[in-house]
Parts: sequence; C-alpha cells; structure tokens
Amino acid sequence: MSDDHRPDVTRILQELCQEGAQSPEVTDRLYEAVYDELRRIAARLMKSERADHTLQPTALVHEAYLRLVDQTKVEWRCRAHFFAVAARVMRRILVDHARRRTRQKRGGGEQRVTWNEDLGLCHSRTHETLALDRALARLAELDPRMERVVELRVFGGLTIREVAYALGISTRTVDGDWMVAKGWLAREFTRE
Repeated sequence: MSDDHRPDVTRILQELCQEGAQSPEVTDRLYEAVYDELRRIAARLMKSERADHTLQPTALVHEAYLRLVDQTKVEWRCRAHFFAVAARVMRRILVDHARRRTRQKRGGGEQRVTWNEDLGLCHSRTHETLALDRALARLAELDPRMERVVELRVFGGLTIREVAYALGISTRTVDGDWMVAKGWLAREFTRE
C-alpha cells in the first residue's frame, strides 16, 4: 500500500459519505481506487483456503465491496479505516461461507487445527477458518484491541504500521499486541 494513493482514496470516501452509495460515479471511482488492494487481500486470504473452495478471490472482492459501499452507518474517516472495515467484512464472508459448508457436509464434525503465524492456520481449511473465528471471539472478550490487530494482520494483510494508523495507536503497541496474540492463539489451538 503506497502512501501516494491514500489522499485520493480518503477524498473519494469523503465524497461517498456526502453523496451516498446512490452516486454511481463516486462508487465507480472508489472501486477503481481500491480494487487492486482488495484483490491482493482476497488473494492472500484465499491462498489459505482449501484448493477446491467455491469462492474465488474476485467473487470475494465483489461481495465485500458491495457490502462496504452499502454501509449507511459508516462515516468513512480515511483509507486505513476503509481497509480495516474491509478486513472485517471479508472475514465475515469467509466465516459465513465456511459455516454453510460445514452444515452441508454430512456429520460436519470438528477437526483439529494448529496455528501457523505466517497467515493463520494449516490443515483443513474450512475448519481452520471457523476455529480462527472462534479463537478471535474469545480473544475479543479478553482484549478487543488485540483481536482487531490480529484481524487486520491476518484478514486484512495490513502491516504493523498500517494497523497502527487504522487503530490510532503506536506501532510499538501493535507490535506488542501482535506478539502476545500469536502466543495466545498458539496456546488456544494446542488446547483445542
């Protein structure tokens, strides 16, 4: 994510807040401005999914984007805020998709998964998405900020610096939260 694109996206988001999603011209410009980054995030997320996943990165981007511009209660502050919300939306889409798939499978039994700090998990992709979501829900009860750091790093693909900017905290705080959260998640997956 290069700094030279931030003012343009932020400006377009401000226009979107003023004119709303009913302005096709503004939503088209926003789509062009954020598509490559959303596609990069989606491709990164889909790499960690099972090979026969029915949802493709492009479909994930389109579904997430439609949900994002349909947000009537969000007052977009800046580019970082947009991508932070995008990370949460993509997480919800993948978790919902995994839940539907698990329900459809005969038995839908739980499987053991293990934490891999590079992206998230390894082994069964459907179950790992659900296991990570459950673990993040437990982490949110203990420390909501730490849960957001993990969500933005894992689902949003944001750097430490970008997470700090999105959450309005220092990079040192994000780095500390990220280190503690990785250890906590590793213990959670060992227990599970």
